[in-house]
Amino acid sequence: MSDAILEVRELTTKYITRFQEDVYAVDHVSLKVEEGKSLGIAGESGCGKSTLALSLMGYYFPPLHYTSGEIIIDGQNISGMKPDDVRKSILGKEIAYIPQAAMNALNPTQKVIDFIEHVIEAHNPSATKNEIYDLAKRLFEALGLPAEVLQKYPVELSGGMKQRTVIAISVLLSPLVLIADEPSSALDVTSQKMVIKMLRNLMDKGYIKAMIFITHELPLLYNVTDDIMVMYAGQVVEMASAEKAVFDPLHPYSKGLMGSIIVPEEGLRDVKLTAIPGVPPNLKKPPSGCRFAARCKYVQAECTATSIPLRDIGNGRAYRCIFSEAELREKYDREARNNG
Repeated sequence: MSDAILEVRELTTKYITRFQEDVYAVDHVSLKVEEGKSLGIAGESGCGKSTLALSLMGYYFPPLHYTSGEIIIDGQNISGMKPDDVRKSILGKEIAYIPQAAMNALNPTQKVIDFIEHVIEAHNPSATKNEIYDLAKRLFEALGLPAEVLQKYPVELSGGMKQRTVIAISVLLSPLVLIADEPSSALDVTSQKMVIKMLRNLMDKGYIKAMIFITHELPLLYNVTDDIMVMYAGQVVEMASAEKAVFDPLHPYSKGLMGSIIVPEEGLRDVKLTAIPGVPPNLKKPPSGCRFAARCKYVQAECTATSIPLRDIGNGRAYRCIFSEAELREKYDREARNNG
């Protein structure tokens, strides 16, 4: 029996376009998140991060469709549940989702407490207004939000305050797993730090048991998550601890991501920035071999001949490439010497 709070096995989901074309945005993705742990998911726009987040909740609506695989939350497989059952018994209670641009999720015509009342009443119709207010007040204050926020309209709150308010609302029902999709984007540095601190507090105070943090900024995950999963064109291309993924990436795409971002961490400050050439493949007709092959400087004929499986090298680390770990390290060392 798995000790994971959330376990995903070979999950595949697709979009169906108006021309009835299949777009496999999540292609045989597997992952585990244990209690007390956080997983970061990184990759450039269009790699499938947000689609995976939506898929993990087991609640599908067109044009997104479930194809195959399992989503197991606390031992319960939700992948085959009816949408109404998922909405009533899973969403908000077992797994909660903070969408991109979450600060715009609040109803501008309602005070925060009114919005919260609607959320609670949808799951617990017998809850009184006093009970709801007391619950919200305790939670907000425990997470460093003043209780006065409950009586304000969204327009009266700053962007950072709205973001933190939405995060607090998302854990009102104490979900086991919280999925945060780009929760710190579009915020200034100070607000980003407050949001990240708040997410850590949710784990420390026991409001959630596990977290998935999604971003295109791989280095940011080093300060937030325990492990990192890198996605490219709908597939997982690398799994590693946060430290290994940031300071010692193996897959050429992960290496390229780190090389294209300014990183303030010691040991990476002076690394010369390099761009990844080209664009991701069209997922209506993905390449049969390695999906990164067209952009990879180390590509060989074998890379495009057949699909490349994830290579498990132990200690929770895996990557999708034809080259062995030693071969990749030799290539990276040679390149570093040539670049001086």
